[in-house]
Amino acid sequence: MVDILAENLSGKAVMTADGTELGDLYNITMDLKSGELNHLLVSPHEQLDRGRTAFDVDDAGRIQVPVANVQAVKDYIVVAR
Repeated sequence: MVDILAENLSGKAVMTADGTELGDLYNITMDLKSGELNHLLVSPHEQLDRGRTAFDVDDAGRIQVPVANVQAVKDYIVVAR
């Protein structure tokens, strides 16, 4: 597996495997005790139909995508629904 620096991910576009653009990566949450990554926090695009995503949303309206759903990181971060 190739290592990717978190600073290279900031602001990267996030889309589902079926091509739905969710928004841009805002931050990544982690468990401080174990060091395990938990969620991608995604600032949603204004045109996103919130009904088309099954992910939870935090108090600030950012989409919480479980890190386990990440399928690829290239030009976009691709996630499974």
